Amino acid sequence: MRNKIKTADEAVSVIQDGASIMVGGFMSCGTPEILIDALVRKNVKNLTIICNDAGVPGRGVGKLLTNGQIKTLIASHVGLNPEVAQRMNTDNEDEKLECILVPQGTLAERIRAGGAGLGGFLTPTGVGTIVAEGKQVLNVNGKDYLLELPLRADFALIRGSVTDKFGNTTYNGTTRTFNPMMATAADHVIVGTCEIVEIGEIDPNNVVTSGIFVDTIVGGEEPWQI
Repeated sequence: MRNKIKTADEAVSVIQDGASIMVGGFMSCGTPEILIDALVRKNVKNLTIICNDAGVPGRGVGKLLTNGQIKTLIASHVGLNPEVAQRMNTDNEDEKLECILVPQGTLAERIRAGGAGLGGFLTPTGVGTIVAEGKQVLNVNGKDYLLELPLRADFALIRGSVTDKFGNTTYNGTTRTFNPMMATAADHVIVGTCEIVEIGEIDPNNVVTSGIFVDTIVGGEEPWQI
Protein backbone atom coordinates (compact mmCIF):
# COMPACT_ATOMS: atom_id res chain seq x y z
CA MET A 1 0.00 0.00 0.00
CA ARG A 2 1.40 3.37 -0.97
CA ASN A 3 1.94 6.05 1.64
CA LYS A 4 -0.75 8.72 1.27
CA ILE A 5 0.51 10.92 4.12
CA LYS A 6 2.15 14.20 3.11
CA THR A 7 2.72 17.68 4.46
CA ALA A 8 0.20 20.34 3.49
CA ASP A 9 2.65 21.99 1.09
CA GLU A 10 3.46 18.66 -0.54
CA ALA A 11 -0.22 17.85 -0.87
CA VAL A 12 -1.16 21.05 -2.75
CA SER A 13 1.96 21.02 -4.92
CA VAL A 14 -0.04 19.21 -7.63
CA ILE A 15 -2.57 22.07 -7.87
CA GLN A 16 -1.77 24.46 -10.71
CA ASP A 17 -3.14 27.77 -12.02
CA GLY A 18 -6.64 27.46 -13.45
CA ALA A 19 -7.62 24.37 -11.44
CA SER A 20 -11.17 23.71 -10.29
CA ILE A 21 -11.37 22.90 -6.57
CA MET A 22 -14.21 21.80 -4.33
CA VAL A 23 -13.79 22.95 -0.74
CA GLY A 24 -15.83 21.41 2.06
CA GLY A 25 -17.40 23.35 4.88
CA PHE A 26 -20.31 25.56 5.87
CA MET A 27 -19.31 29.09 6.86
CA SER A 28 -15.81 27.67 7.34
CA CYS A 29 -17.02 24.97 9.77
CA GLY A 30 -15.67 21.83 8.15
CA THR A 31 -13.21 23.66 5.90
CA PRO A 32 -9.62 22.31 5.96
CA GLU A 33 -7.80 25.47 7.03
CA ILE A 34 -4.41 23.74 6.93
CA LEU A 35 -4.90 23.06 3.20
CA ILE A 36 -6.28 26.54 2.47
CA ASP A 37 -3.21 28.07 4.14
CA ALA A 38 -0.92 25.89 2.01
CA LEU A 39 -2.80 26.96 -1.12
CA VAL A 40 -2.33 30.61 -0.14
CA ARG A 41 1.41 30.00 0.24
CA LYS A 42 1.53 28.32 -3.17
CA ASN A 43 -0.30 31.35 -4.60
CA VAL A 44 -1.85 29.60 -7.58
CA LYS A 45 -4.20 31.87 -9.55
CA ASN A 46 -7.37 31.83 -11.66
CA LEU A 47 -8.98 29.11 -9.55
CA THR A 48 -12.57 27.96 -9.85
CA ILE A 49 -13.76 27.33 -6.31
CA ILE A 50 -16.88 25.26 -5.67
CA CYS A 51 -18.13 25.48 -2.11
CA ASN A 52 -21.18 26.28 -0.04
CA ASP A 53 -20.07 29.85 0.63
CA ALA A 54 -17.22 32.34 0.54
CA GLY A 55 -16.23 31.79 4.13
CA VAL A 56 -15.72 34.92 6.18
CA PRO A 57 -12.85 37.41 6.06
CA GLY A 58 -9.73 35.65 7.31
CA ARG A 59 -11.26 32.17 7.38
CA GLY A 60 -11.88 29.41 4.88
CA VAL A 61 -11.96 30.29 1.20
CA GLY A 62 -12.09 33.92 2.27
CA LYS A 63 -8.29 33.71 2.52
CA LEU A 64 -8.05 32.70 -1.14
CA LEU A 65 -10.37 35.54 -2.11
CA THR A 66 -8.33 38.13 -0.24
CA ASN A 67 -5.17 36.81 -1.88
CA GLY A 68 -6.70 37.26 -5.34
CA GLN A 69 -6.55 33.58 -6.25
CA ILE A 70 -10.20 32.97 -7.19
CA LYS A 71 -11.43 33.73 -10.70
CA THR A 72 -14.82 31.98 -10.46
CA LEU A 73 -16.79 31.19 -7.31
CA ILE A 74 -19.66 28.69 -7.47
CA ALA A 75 -21.51 28.88 -4.16
CA SER A 76 -24.84 29.22 -2.38
CA HIS A 77 -24.32 31.96 0.20
CA VAL A 78 -21.75 34.74 0.06
CA GLY A 79 -23.33 37.42 2.25
CA LEU A 80 -20.98 37.01 5.22
CA ASN A 81 -17.96 37.99 3.15
CA PRO A 82 -18.29 41.58 1.83
CA GLU A 83 -15.22 41.10 -0.35
CA VAL A 84 -17.31 39.02 -2.78
CA ALA A 85 -19.47 42.01 -3.72
CA GLN A 86 -16.43 44.29 -3.86
CA ARG A 87 -14.64 42.01 -6.31
CA MET A 88 -17.75 41.38 -8.38
CA ASN A 89 -18.22 45.12 -8.90
CA THR A 90 -14.63 46.25 -9.31
CA ASP A 91 -13.49 47.92 -12.53
CA ASN A 92 -10.10 46.23 -12.21
CA GLU A 93 -10.33 43.24 -14.54
CA ASP A 94 -7.36 41.54 -12.83
CA GLU A 95 -9.29 41.48 -9.53
CA LYS A 96 -12.80 40.89 -10.90
CA LEU A 97 -14.66 37.86 -9.55
CA GLU A 98 -17.25 35.82 -11.40
CA CYS A 99 -19.75 34.60 -8.81
CA ILE A 100 -22.28 31.93 -9.79
CA LEU A 101 -24.96 31.53 -7.15
CA VAL A 102 -26.66 28.14 -6.88
CA PRO A 103 -29.50 27.26 -4.46
CA GLN A 104 -27.97 25.24 -1.66
CA GLY A 105 -29.98 22.06 -2.19
CA THR A 106 -29.30 22.23 -5.91
CA LEU A 107 -25.58 22.69 -5.28
CA ALA A 108 -25.47 19.67 -3.00
CA GLU A 109 -27.39 17.53 -5.48
CA ARG A 110 -25.25 18.65 -8.43
CA ILE A 111 -22.15 17.56 -6.54
CA ARG A 112 -23.78 14.28 -5.52
CA ALA A 113 -24.77 13.68 -9.15
CA GLY A 114 -21.20 14.35 -10.23
CA GLY A 115 -19.91 11.80 -7.76
CA ALA A 116 -22.53 9.23 -8.72
CA GLY A 117 -21.91 9.52 -12.45
CA LEU A 118 -25.40 10.82 -13.21
CA GLY A 119 -26.18 12.98 -16.21
CA GLY A 120 -28.22 15.47 -14.21
CA PHE A 121 -31.49 15.75 -12.32
CA LEU A 122 -34.79 17.62 -12.39
CA THR A 123 -35.77 20.18 -9.75
CA PRO A 124 -38.55 22.76 -9.47
CA THR A 125 -36.23 25.07 -7.52
CA GLY A 126 -35.54 28.20 -9.53
CA VAL A 127 -38.24 27.78 -12.17
CA GLY A 128 -39.40 31.24 -13.31
CA THR A 129 -36.42 33.02 -11.72
CA ILE A 130 -32.98 34.12 -12.88
CA VAL A 131 -31.73 30.70 -11.74
CA ALA A 132 -33.46 29.26 -14.81
CA GLU A 133 -31.63 31.46 -17.32
CA GLY A 134 -29.90 29.37 -19.97
CA LYS A 135 -31.19 26.08 -18.56
CA GLN A 136 -33.48 23.52 -20.11
CA VAL A 137 -37.01 23.41 -18.67
CA LEU A 138 -38.84 20.09 -18.85
CA ASN A 139 -42.50 19.53 -18.11
CA VAL A 140 -43.26 16.31 -16.27
CA ASN A 141 -46.87 15.46 -15.42
CA GLY A 142 -47.88 19.06 -15.89
CA LYS A 143 -45.12 20.56 -13.71
CA ASP A 144 -42.03 22.45 -14.90
CA TYR A 145 -38.58 21.41 -13.76
CA LEU A 146 -35.08 22.68 -14.43
CA LEU A 147 -32.53 20.24 -15.73
CA GLU A 148 -29.51 20.75 -13.50
CA LEU A 149 -26.19 19.28 -14.63
CA PRO A 150 -23.67 17.49 -12.38
CA LEU A 151 -20.63 19.21 -10.90
CA ARG A 152 -17.14 17.73 -10.71
CA ALA A 153 -13.74 19.28 -10.01
CA ASP A 154 -10.08 18.59 -10.53
CA PHE A 155 -9.48 18.59 -6.78
CA ALA A 156 -11.43 18.38 -3.53
CA LEU A 157 -10.06 19.74 -0.26
CA ILE A 158 -11.97 18.14 2.58
CA ARG A 159 -11.66 18.18 6.36
CA GLY A 160 -11.76 15.06 8.48
CA SER A 161 -11.82 14.54 12.23
CA VAL A 162 -10.16 11.10 12.30
CA THR A 163 -8.56 9.47 9.26
CA ASP A 164 -6.69 6.20 9.05
CA LYS A 165 -3.61 5.69 6.90
CA PHE A 166 -5.68 4.35 4.00
CA GLY A 167 -7.89 7.45 4.04
CA ASN A 168 -11.04 6.14 5.73
CA THR A 169 -12.46 9.25 7.37
CA THR A 170 -14.96 10.23 10.07
CA TYR A 171 -16.39 13.67 10.77
CA ASN A 172 -17.48 15.19 14.05
CA GLY A 173 -20.84 16.96 14.18
CA THR A 174 -21.53 19.71 11.70
CA THR A 175 -18.00 19.65 10.31
CA ARG A 176 -19.34 16.92 8.03
CA THR A 177 -21.26 19.39 5.82
CA PHE A 178 -20.35 19.06 2.12
CA ASN A 179 -17.19 17.02 2.70
CA PRO A 180 -18.44 13.45 2.02
CA MET A 181 -20.15 14.26 -1.28
CA MET A 182 -17.23 16.36 -2.52
CA ALA A 183 -14.88 13.46 -1.84
CA THR A 184 -16.72 11.48 -4.51
CA ALA A 185 -16.86 14.24 -7.13
CA ALA A 186 -13.22 15.18 -7.75
CA ASP A 187 -10.34 13.60 -9.61
CA HIS A 188 -7.88 14.13 -6.73
CA VAL A 189 -8.98 14.30 -3.09
CA ILE A 190 -6.89 15.73 -0.27
CA VAL A 191 -8.09 15.40 3.32
CA GLY A 192 -6.80 17.64 6.06
CA THR A 193 -7.52 15.79 9.28
CA CYS A 194 -7.21 16.36 13.01
CA GLU A 195 -5.94 12.87 13.77
CA ILE A 196 -4.30 10.09 11.75
CA VAL A 197 -4.66 6.55 13.11
CA GLU A 198 -3.64 3.09 12.04
CA ILE A 199 -5.80 1.06 9.67
CA GLY A 200 -8.39 -0.84 11.71
CA GLU A 201 -8.63 1.71 14.53
CA ILE A 202 -11.80 3.25 13.11
CA ASP A 203 -14.93 1.15 13.54
CA PRO A 204 -16.07 0.38 9.96
CA ASN A 205 -19.60 1.37 11.01
CA ASN A 206 -18.32 4.90 11.67
CA VAL A 207 -16.51 5.42 8.37
CA VAL A 208 -18.26 8.11 6.32
CA THR A 209 -15.76 8.62 3.49
CA SER A 210 -14.06 5.49 2.24
CA GLY A 211 -10.33 5.63 1.70
CA ILE A 212 -10.82 4.56 -1.92
CA PHE A 213 -11.76 8.19 -2.64
CA VAL A 214 -8.78 9.74 -0.84
CA ASP A 215 -5.48 10.35 -2.61
CA THR A 216 -3.59 12.35 0.02
CA ILE A 217 -3.78 12.71 3.80
CA VAL A 218 -2.49 15.70 5.76
CA GLY A 219 -2.47 15.67 9.55
CA GLY A 220 -2.45 18.62 11.92
CA GLU A 221 -5.86 20.17 11.22
CA GLU A 222 -7.02 22.05 14.32
CA PRO A 223 -10.36 21.23 15.97
CA TRP A 224 -12.89 23.73 14.65
CA GLN A 225 -13.49 26.85 16.69
CA ILE A 226 -15.39 30.06 16.11
